[in-house]
Amino acid sequence: MAEGNLLRLVKEGNLILLKEEVANVWDAKKRHFGRSGDTLLHHAARHGQLRILTYLVETLEMDIEVFNSDYKRPLHEAASMGHRDCVLYLLDRGATVDCLKKADWTPLMMACTRRNLEVIQDLIDHGANPLLKNKDGWSCFHIASREGDPEVIQYLLDVSPTIWDTESKIKRTPLHTAAMHGRLEVVKMLLERCRYQPDSRDKCGVTPFMDAIQHGHLGIAQLLLEKHKEGHAGTIKTLLLLGADLNAKDGKNRTALHLACSGQHAACVQILLQAGLRDSPDSTGTHARQLAKKPALLQIFDGIPVPSCPVHQ
Repeated sequence: MAEGNLLRLVKEGNLILLKEEVANVWDAKKRHFGRSGDTLLHHAARHGQLRILTYLVETLEMDIEVFNSDYKRPLHEAASMGHRDCVLYLLDRGATVDCLKKADWTPLMMACTRRNLEVIQDLIDHGANPLLKNKDGWSCFHIASREGDPEVIQYLLDVSPTIWDTESKIKRTPLHTAAMHGRLEVVKMLLERCRYQPDSRDKCGVTPFMDAIQHGHLGIAQLLLEKHKEGHAGTIKTLLLLGADLNAKDGKNRTALHLACSGQHAACVQILLQAGLRDSPDSTGTHARQLAKKPALLQIFDGIPVPSCPVHQ
């Protein structure tokens, strides 16, 4: 019961009653709560209770580097929830700016999961390294590209101009990430400010264009296709260039048409077919049209001859 009261009072920011409750719990400042192993400091930082945080650090003398079961520090909590006052307090008290939690996530990476530019700036101003990667090879730039705040992307590129030149362990770039999640403004910025190849492939052979098609982000797919054409103007005939890009296949021999049909994105399928992409079997012998289920998609394929498929004969 005492544990529940402590955590409730921290969450509510009730410092007066918390002091009284702490006096009745002899190991309050050392106690780890629940399976997460959070301390009172973790809870105060998570809920943005600066007065409580100050009391725990300066009166109870709790260690600001205390970690829970996932090696998460109070700074991780404050950064991930966007509590700028708590972040600044912990940093001013000497918290390690690039401390690592489980899976090698830094507070800066946690801050980039939210669109809070000021917290990101504060961490970098205090020495956070934006080029660090977690166990999956993601940097804070991958995370920011997924969240899609153009101001954050612009700031990170300004303070670290080479930050864009990174890949995850499966060779996915921030451009892949932004395209997959439909972050049109970020994709525009990445294509303008960075030297990405629009048709770069990850380990599965997927390009940002294919990511955009699969998830129904037609505007991004068109932008990537246009950028691809611009980047090679004067070297290959436009028609051949367009065909080379559209006919790219992933590790399962699927084309963009397979991905568009799988996602039931009729508009994307229409664009691909009009651009000249022909249906072909993947590694299992499945044609894209066999994945079409919605009436709008079936109508597009109506009248187009069914390709022969020896695998199914």
